[in-house]
Amino acid sequence: MSPLRRLILGATAFALAAAGTAQAQTKARYTMKIGHLEAPTQPRHQGLAQVAELVKSRTDGELEIQLYPASQLGNARQMVEGVQFGTIEATMMPAAFLGGFNPAASILDIPYVFPTDRAKSQQLRESAFGKAILESFGSRNLVGVTLWPNGRKSLTSNKPLDKLDALRGQKFRVMDSKILIEQFAALGASAVAINFSELYTSLQTGVIDGQENPLDTISTMKFHEVQKHLVVTEHGSMEDVFLVSPGWWSKLPQGHREAVVRSLEEVRPGTEKAKEAAQQASLELIKGSGKISVRVADEAERRRLREVMVPKAREAYLERAGAEGRKLMDLYQQEAKRLGI
Repeated sequence: MSPLRRLILGATAFALAAAGTAQAQTKARYTMKIGHLEAPTQPRHQGLAQVAELVKSRTDGELEIQLYPASQLGNARQMVEGVQFGTIEATMMPAAFLGGFNPAASILDIPYVFPTDRAKSQQLRESAFGKAILESFGSRNLVGVTLWPNGRKSLTSNKPLDKLDALRGQKFRVMDSKILIEQFAALGASAVAINFSELYTSLQTGVIDGQENPLDTISTMKFHEVQKHLVVTEHGSMEDVFLVSPGWWSKLPQGHREAVVRSLEEVRPGTEKAKEAAQQASLELIKGSGKISVRVADEAERRRLREVMVPKAREAYLERAGAEGRKLMDLYQQEAKRLGI
């Protein structure tokens, strides 16, 4: 091959490589950082990873989702404020941590808002009630995109949990929520807000008698090793809200926004199944440990718990959320009746 031909071929190859590099560099025109609280091994993160791949494919690589699990972008408040101020594009955040930003969303803290039936629960999320919760974030400089279920809470204690009256006089740890405090007051029990990081020691030393959490949290944090009794009540639904920064969202092309929403909707069922599987596996692990007595509350007991707990919790919610909360509560009751909940 002549020197001239080698030079031409080399120049052509360089030009093609440069063009390819330039194309690759311009592919990801938008970046979406999503921060959340859970570990990378848990269903929420795994589901978001699937969403990221789907969005990348559906936008031809123009929208890149970057995930930051395990509070890498800050605690709950810092991440939500980051989304409000536009320093973070999005977060997947438990509704229980959002009451300070949006009191109306605290309706999801009320016991048994969602029924045992998972299909009807999803119909409720997709109903006018669920849409109204998401829309309520608009006045807080946040875009509520979707709700994802993330497990149901059950009760553990070092004192008996064999009947409703047994809870009287016991002290439980709750997240910092007036609604959750009142749900226990209705049972004749007391509740105190304690940091999650201090919960194991508080149970171990008897500062409190018990706590409420999903089964996989109980097993992962080994709470069952410092508790004597567990009753599976599923009294509280842990709902995640996907929140996006409005300024960034409005600048994203409509087709890219649709790709995000569609991907979140498609991945949700599989993520919920993964969470349910984790709950069941955790229940078996807890039973197998031999360290704690376990029973599952039947529907009759759950109805009794609902009848006792809900009025006080609802009253606390309405006191905090005002007229906006009353409107949302009326909508809930309307949709619940329509769905036969």
